[in-house]
Amino acid sequence: MFQKGLKGVVAVHTKVGLVDGDNGILRYRGVDVKELVLDYSFEEVAYFLLYNNLPSENELQLFTNKLIKGRTLPEYVQTIIDTLPSTASIMDAMRTAISAFGTTGFLEKDTMEQAIHLTGALPVIIARHYRNQQELPIIEQNSDFSHTENYLWMLQGTSPSLAQVEALETYLKLTMEHGLNASTFAARVTISTESDLPAALTSAIGTMKGPLHGGAPAEVLNLLEEIKEESRIRVVIEEKLKKGEKVMGFGHRIYKTEDPRSILLREACVRLQGSDPWLDLATMAEKEITSLLEKYKPGRNLYTNVEFYAAAIMRSIDMPSVLFTPTFSMARMVGWSAHVIEQVEDASIFRPQSLYVGDISEK
Repeated sequence: MFQKGLKGVVAVHTKVGLVDGDNGILRYRGVDVKELVLDYSFEEVAYFLLYNNLPSENELQLFTNKLIKGRTLPEYVQTIIDTLPSTASIMDAMRTAISAFGTTGFLEKDTMEQAIHLTGALPVIIARHYRNQQELPIIEQNSDFSHTENYLWMLQGTSPSLAQVEALETYLKLTMEHGLNASTFAARVTISTESDLPAALTSAIGTMKGPLHGGAPAEVLNLLEEIKEESRIRVVIEEKLKKGEKVMGFGHRIYKTEDPRSILLREACVRLQGSDPWLDLATMAEKEITSLLEKYKPGRNLYTNVEFYAAAIMRSIDMPSVLFTPTFSMARMVGWSAHVIEQVEDASIFRPQSLYVGDISEK
């Protein structure tokens, strides 16, 4: 049976993640994402996704040290990034730099070791090219900082607040893994040919670059900036609905109920209420917009998706929109790697059929 874009077609068996859109459930390796996000750090959740168990204190320290080691880019990778034109997008810089790790010495490492190393390296790659684009001096990594805190440090050159770190880290943990999405599928297809991890991750990054996959939070940011203050929420949204315009940040192709990631991001914003006006605006706007959507589009059940609160969080930490998709990719590196490792164990190449619909007449 033909399904355009393979929608609904089961292509793999996986133990990495469960996405149940009908019931609004997201699980990492069988554990509800809420339990992981609320109780564990980025490093602990990443370890869990990669190894299928939570780390002991010693295992966590070793894992963290490996991530920190990955922050030191080889000189040739630094040179590649520094010679890219400023007009090259950050996603293109990421794709180029990650592919450059495909050297004999690096590929001799165990695949898991490669995955941890590249997870540690990607934030540095992002920050380095971004600061080059802005004609700002490079900020060296700080080994005393966590994965999330160090990322903000390298981007901004100042120590982020605890509220900023908590908000961004919640987002990163929630977006590490989300089933067989387009970029994850691309990574699994590449590795299924017995290629290597840098090649598979390069495929994933190239896929994530597409605006249909990784670019939605920027549109939500435009909406929040148009609203600006609580008193304008109803005016702005009613005008859009009367014109038949889409309200960005509401509705999801998979989730038919509330996106569980959105619920947890909302809770993070509520916990941080009063710490940032953009987080406060987002929580107030959601209530008003949901009410208006029910009025103008009854029965559609349009709830906030992960991009709505992601945009508020990005704005609260002064992150420009060009960094939204790279930051999303920084989190998804963990999920991509977990899927790649699982696909290696399966050892089955993807080879779907195509249906020829062209001219069959003799020329």
